[in-house]
Amino acid sequence: MNFTVQGIRIPDTQMMRDATAFIRDTESDLLFNHSSRVYYWAALAGQQRNLKVDHELLYVGCMFHDIGLTHEHCSCDKRFEVDGANAAREFLRGYGVEEGEIDKVWTGIALHTTPGIPEFMAPEIALVTAGVEMDVLGIGYEGFAADDREAVVAQHPRSASFKEEIIQAFYDGIKHRPQTTFGNVKADVLKDKDPAFQPMNFCHIIRQSRWQG
Repeated sequence: MNFTVQGIRIPDTQMMRDATAFIRDTESDLLFNHSSRVYYWAALAGQQRNLKVDHELLYVGCMFHDIGLTHEHCSCDKRFEVDGANAAREFLRGYGVEEGEIDKVWTGIALHTTPGIPEFMAPEIALVTAGVEMDVLGIGYEGFAADDREAVVAQHPRSASFKEEIIQAFYDGIKHRPQTTFGNVKADVLKDKDPAFQPMNFCHIIRQSRWQG
């Protein structure tokens, strides 16, 4: 936990050490390194925006944001984002964190694949999405110094095939619960990996509702 970039590091507390161990023991190398990079992109983005953020809450939000894709934390009937948010809530309650603070982490994870909303919320919520968008979509890439990008990736490697690997990981985590992708970017993942997939259509649902008129 001694890696530092632009003065940013993982807070040196028992809760943070336990969070790292929990994710390290549960997720694949792909997801662990992705989540770790997300924390640094998120924290750097917060620094750039002069945001006051609780780095312990931010770290847990970043590290737990994809745990709902794992077999151990899959409800199989909820969105994987909600599964991850619930896992983070349970973890934080074990350390006596106040419910209001836990709610920030829960919301940050639950909304991290819903663009256009988190950015207007508390920093601990907004920055999880910012970190994810940087690592997966490259949003804000040019705003990070090349030396910082290289340092983070050296610490938490990103393979040359990361793009396809992360799409496959998303697919593996949601293919058995396609109904949970309605109105969400993960419907694009299902369509990409399974051309036969037919996403639910919002207009069709309205027209087929039991209301007359």
